[in-house]
Amino acid sequence: MFIKEEIDGKKALLKKLLADEKLDGIYLKKSFNFAWLTGGGHNLVGLATEVGNTGLLITANKDYVICNVIEAPRIEKEELIPEQGYELHSFPWFEDKEAQIISSLAGKTVGSDCGLPGSVDISGKINPLRYSLTSWEVERYRELGKIAAACMEETAETIRPGDTECAVVGRMLERLWSRGADSVLPYCAADDRITIYRHPITKNNRIEKRAMLCCNTRRKGLIVSMTRFIHFGKTPPALQKLYEDTVYVDSSLMAASIPGRPACEALQAGIDAYAEKGYPEEYKLHHQGGSIGYMGRDYRTTFNTKDIIRENQGFAWNPSITGSKSEDTMLATSAGPVILTEPVLFPTMIVQKGGYSFRRAAVLEL
Repeated sequence: MFIKEEIDGKKALLKKLLADEKLDGIYLKKSFNFAWLTGGGHNLVGLATEVGNTGLLITANKDYVICNVIEAPRIEKEELIPEQGYELHSFPWFEDKEAQIISSLAGKTVGSDCGLPGSVDISGKINPLRYSLTSWEVERYRELGKIAAACMEETAETIRPGDTECAVVGRMLERLWSRGADSVLPYCAADDRITIYRHPITKNNRIEKRAMLCCNTRRKGLIVSMTRFIHFGKTPPALQKLYEDTVYVDSSLMAASIPGRPACEALQAGIDAYAEKGYPEEYKLHHQGGSIGYMGRDYRTTFNTKDIIRENQGFAWNPSITGSKSEDTMLATSAGPVILTEPVLFPTMIVQKGGYSFRRAAVLEL
């Protein structure tokens, strides 16, 4: 199922870019661009790759889908390509005819996102077109946020002393796949690994006292990012304060994520919050996150980021203070930040910042 108005609007953006850049065609093959342009379509075979097996060719007068004969039947029937106004062109899997077909259909001057031989790299021009989500994408994003939060928090409730990090991640992924989602970055960290490493990727360590669950969850191309903590028994006061201070920094970043303002201003608000809570140097130990949507991060915000925050643009800030972290996915809107991954089963805490009230997940004590 797709929304014709959504697809037509995105094609119109590309046809304007086509004219502005004086190109004969635009060829998109990266999975996140394919998903964006098709309203959630899937052109990947291997999930660990960035470039899919099927490309979309946009020209001034006609649009095409290009793939080998292996992919053609599924793309035609399951991705509803003909209904979206594309003409399918396939070639034998043992012949390298992709560039030849594109040239014959579009002409010599083609812009691409995938390093197509002889093409102009226009990735930097395509990416901003994805940032401001349509109303239909916002609806899908809200649904994904609820699914992701439920799957992670249901998994967290099952954790017991002695469980391995790998086993916990396996249970989380099982829940995600059963609800039509996958993950591009799942991990669980046990005990001291949370303090020692900013990226404690999943190993086979056993959980003794506490655990951190993190996941970039993907469904219909869109991605949300979130983190949750559990503790066996009462959380020690020092750890509790550490967590609450980190959530405060995160909420400060969210409160400053307002359409029309530079993204680097939100970053500065977060850095100011670190200092306010007594951790002026902690931001230097890890990036603070940034824009999210069809990529895990469209861009990581730095002091040099020039991007202006857009209406209905996703952001996932991920501040960390050694031993703690805070992360949820939000939408920047003119009415204020909207958290998409609000807690579903976890206990909650309310943080007031910048005139906004944020409902955030507290530490789950088991």
